[in-house]
Amino acid sequence: MGALLQNKSVFFFPVHFRLPAEVAPGAPPAIPLASPLMGKKKKPFLGMPAPLGYVPGLGRGATGFTTRSDIGPARDANDPVDDRHAPPGKRTVGDQMKKSQEEDEEDLNDTNYDEFNGYAGSLFSSGPYEKDDEEADAIYAALDKRMDERRKERRELREKEEIEKYRMERPKIQQQFSDLKRKLSEVSEEEWLSIPEVGDARNKRQRNPRHEKLTPVPDSFFSKHLQTGENHTTVDPLYTQFQMVNYLGGLNTPYPGSMTPGLMTPGTGDLDMRKIGQARNTLMDMRLSQVSDSVSGQTVVDPKGYLTDLNSMIPTHGGDISDIKKARLLLKSVRETNPHHPPAWIASARLEEVTGKLQVARNLIMKGTEMCPKSEDVWLEAARLQPGDTAKAVVAQAVRHLPQSVRIYIRAAELETDVRAKKRVLRKALENVSKSVRLWKTAVELEEPEDARIMLSRAVECCPTSVELWLALARLETYENARRVLNKARENIPTDRHIWITAAKLEEANSNTQMVEKIIDRAITSLRANGVEINREQWIQDAEECDKAGSVATCQAVIRAVIGIGIEEEDRKHTWMEDADSCVAHGALECARAIYAHALQVFPSKKSVWLRAAYFEKNHGTRESLEALLQRAVAHCPKAEVLWLMGAKSKWLAGDVPAARSILALAFQANPNSEEIWLAAVKLESENNEYERARRLLAKARSSAPTARVFMKSVKLEWVLGNIEAAHDLCTEALKHYEDFPKLWMMRGQIEEQCENMDKAREAYNQGLKKCPHSVPLWLLLSRLEERVGQLTRARAILEKARLKNPQSPELWLESVRLEFRAGLKNIANTLMAKALQECPNSGILWAEAVFLEARPQRKTKSVDALKKCEHDPHVLLAVAKLFWSERKITKAREWFLRTVKIEPDLGDAWALFYKFEMQHGTEEQQEEVRKRCENAEPRHGELWCAESKHVLNWQKNIGEILTLVASRIKNTF
Repeated sequence: MGALLQNKSVFFFPVHFRLPAEVAPGAPPAIPLASPLMGKKKKPFLGMPAPLGYVPGLGRGATGFTTRSDIGPARDANDPVDDRHAPPGKRTVGDQMKKSQEEDEEDLNDTNYDEFNGYAGSLFSSGPYEKDDEEADAIYAALDKRMDERRKERRELREKEEIEKYRMERPKIQQQFSDLKRKLSEVSEEEWLSIPEVGDARNKRQRNPRHEKLTPVPDSFFSKHLQTGENHTTVDPLYTQFQMVNYLGGLNTPYPGSMTPGLMTPGTGDLDMRKIGQARNTLMDMRLSQVSDSVSGQTVVDPKGYLTDLNSMIPTHGGDISDIKKARLLLKSVRETNPHHPPAWIASARLEEVTGKLQVARNLIMKGTEMCPKSEDVWLEAARLQPGDTAKAVVAQAVRHLPQSVRIYIRAAELETDVRAKKRVLRKALENVSKSVRLWKTAVELEEPEDARIMLSRAVECCPTSVELWLALARLETYENARRVLNKARENIPTDRHIWITAAKLEEANSNTQMVEKIIDRAITSLRANGVEINREQWIQDAEECDKAGSVATCQAVIRAVIGIGIEEEDRKHTWMEDADSCVAHGALECARAIYAHALQVFPSKKSVWLRAAYFEKNHGTRESLEALLQRAVAHCPKAEVLWLMGAKSKWLAGDVPAARSILALAFQANPNSEEIWLAAVKLESENNEYERARRLLAKARSSAPTARVFMKSVKLEWVLGNIEAAHDLCTEALKHYEDFPKLWMMRGQIEEQCENMDKAREAYNQGLKKCPHSVPLWLLLSRLEERVGQLTRARAILEKARLKNPQSPELWLESVRLEFRAGLKNIANTLMAKALQECPNSGILWAEAVFLEARPQRKTKSVDALKKCEHDPHVLLAVAKLFWSERKITKAREWFLRTVKIEPDLGDAWALFYKFEMQHGTEEQQEEVRKRCENAEPRHGELWCAESKHVLNWQKNIGEILTLVASRIKNTF
């Protein structure tokens, strides 16, 4: 080694290199290793770690012996390991294990790092966790929780917005293909059938599965094995009993099969086929029972019957016996812990009662009365559980312990069956508890009127603050005595309004109506003086009760006294109208009439208030009251044409035509050039067959108030009277002045159609469409004209042009669909309906037509879709009623007809269909009711209704006649 150090060359040893153990100190010097400083190429392994599994000296066979320098000095097993010269971290096996454990605990890999949160684990988890660390963690956790609560609402709102935005940007697959699925309605049946079938991609074994073959075991098999092994198998019936009890009642039964002594028992060697058949039947019966009892958690077998047969102690309510045992143990613990707690005894008794142990319940509750003798609940429960005579004894014992308990006295009276005994018990109770209003009321109810009056006289002395007793006494007294009683009641109870109202009703009942107003006014003043707040809603409710009781003057006085309390001046009209509507809805018509009267006094020049009052009298009053109100109305509002017309119509309907004429004459004076009054006068004369007077009135109207409607009525009068030439001339003259009025063009075309002049009619409609391109009825008339003459293609083109001129017009789409349907092209009609519903998705008439375009099985689904889109549309409701009618669901159909006419009473088609329905399935009373309601509603609209009501031959028919006519034209083809 010294020679090696004296050499000028420098030797580099790898880190893992060491001299072989066989080189002795006196050996000749070794050959020097190559050095990178000698100009030779550097070895690639220098400075690198050794390969995996490398053992120094293994290549030259230096592994056959071990020297002392390899194993170190000898030491005891308990001595500490001296690894001072080993590199850090590699000294002992314990250090290596500790290091590997720390590395497992602290994963500082880049994949475990987040820019915001840092490493997933704690960087200091290996350090000691002390109390200050725990305290710091608690503080940080509290701060995080507080900050989370502060920002919770904002964060949730932001998350909700993000979710909505995400759903809008990335809709579901179902939403993405909704438009394509909607277009499937346009696919015809031929196109659908032409779609090729998808082949079966499964393999041959999956396409053609082989059914498993099951062969029953012959009896010879059992016989052979019985002779060889002398064993046989049976099923013990006890097994089935235990199974059923475990399933139905929850009893802790052994594991199925472990307690069946009949399994695998030695046999006698004889084959008994009868026993085998019995065992097979028993097993099948058990399996079928188990299967039938496990359908959706219900049983087809009565469990109570099983439990009774098995002499089980399962409670009658069918609960689990384990729950009953737990409840019983808990209640027993409560009773033993606190024996003077009444609810524990009551709950225990009721538990035993529910489980069917009535005698145990009685014993428990009687013991509870001993432990809690001052609890009336316990005594009442004991009286309830005991039979009749015993219950009386229990109540008597309860009275001795609680002589002031009203409930116990009431229970004692209920236990008595004889009225005399009841009276005796209650009078005894009143001796002990004379301040109880409930006892007095119960006792008075059992007495005759004279005895009741005497008892009430005593009752109001004992209970002077009970309003009910005072009022009951006042009802039984005479007029003079009742006044005195009510005066005493006001002195004792100056803060109750019912006493004052009863006094007013008393005066009204005795025809002293002039005192009613004074009493109500004094009541308001006195109550305010005693610090009582006047609640307007409560007083109006009291007025409604007076109205229903027949005290009209009292209810009107109350309304006048409180109607203006607590209302701002600018809100009076709106609030009063709402109050009147509320009273009408509650059936208090006199209250509503009083509210309208007060509102008309405050607002005498308000046309809307007069109109509301007039409609109220028209619907709920008499003809005389309506006419009196209208006379006052036109005196205050002479410019209100509708009030004049209502008065004239009322006189006309009553048959007083001269009075109607005089009203219209006065209306002319107040409104000299009013179109409505001119037309009303014309209608009055024409309806009474005074055609010449009607013509003169129309001529005057055309000269003094020439409007389009006046000309239209002039043409209509000549048309319906058969003067076609005069009607044609008037129509031509009217079109010179009002060429943009579409009804004139319609009438001209219809007159030409009536005269069979189709070319002139077509010309009139075309000229009208040039002037009025947005008139949908004109387009429909022209299309129907072309269809009538056989020009289906031209009619289709006209409707398409009309839809371009008037987009989103459901009437035009409906006519297009019906045109194709009448032509027999149902597929095209369905396609057009799909397009129509896309353009007009909220059109009720389209949805109603779409329901009956479907086949019968799909109509109900289509009606549900229609109701979702147009929930309150009368046409959709009418379609649903017709659907139920077609399915012979009479009750439901009648409900939907009623709903339709209630939502839209102006729809004549609904009334006609309803009347037709009642003619087929209703009684005469129901038919008459529908007719009367229709006449009161006076419908004006509806496709079928207008076709008959506006026909020139039906111009003088009333509502009832038109209803019958339209109903007769309806065919049950839906």
